[in-house]
Amino acid sequence: MTAGPDPPSRALRLMVITHPRPRCGRRPEEVVAEVVAAGATAIQLRDKEAPPRELLALARRLRAVTARHEALLIVNDRLDIALAAGADGVHLGPDDVPVAAARRMVPDGFLLGHSTDDPGAARRAEADGADYLGCGTVFPTTSKADAGAVIGVRGLAAVARSVGIPVLAIGGVTGERVPLLGGSGAGGVAVISAVMAARRPANATRRLLEAMEKWG
Repeated sequence: MTAGPDPPSRALRLMVITHPRPRCGRRPEEVVAEVVAAGATAIQLRDKEAPPRELLALARRLRAVTARHEALLIVNDRLDIALAAGADGVHLGPDDVPVAAARRMVPDGFLLGHSTDDPGAARRAEADGADYLGCGTVFPTTSKADAGAVIGVRGLAAVARSVGIPVLAIGGVTGERVPLLGGSGAGGVAVISAVMAARRPANATRRLLEAMEKWG
């Protein structure tokens, strides 16, 4: 397992979450290679449908790509796949292995992410060993059927103020909306459609990074 530059804060600045069928028509690993070369600092492998063997094979291919660019590879939900693929971490939702249990199972330096839009749950996740949080849905989105209610920038800021670990804004984040997040306390963003639904994923990645530079 190899970690990216300055984890977890700077290395989580822009997390691109994969889609099994990118709009550009290329394979996920080809799109990942393009976006990490364009500056994406972390990739989250998310595929709810792939059988475990296929998911592991893809995770290993992505691990090779991200390692070349010193970017992080995070696997959504599947702690077993993340460990077997030598990924940098796993992202756990409310229905997955509890953060505290996962922390006891993973090696030093292995990153644990958790999803929550509630400040109290955020504090508990941090106390249990989470390294970062995904917080949303910040803006309306159609990328995830289970995205939940829109909390807005104010809800994001409440979570960010409640913890000392990086909080990534997720849900409807686009290059045009990134400036709205500048005063929220978010440490970065996580996106699906903004990159995976783009015809030119590298250009979309650069636009997001350029917009985030104005945060200061």
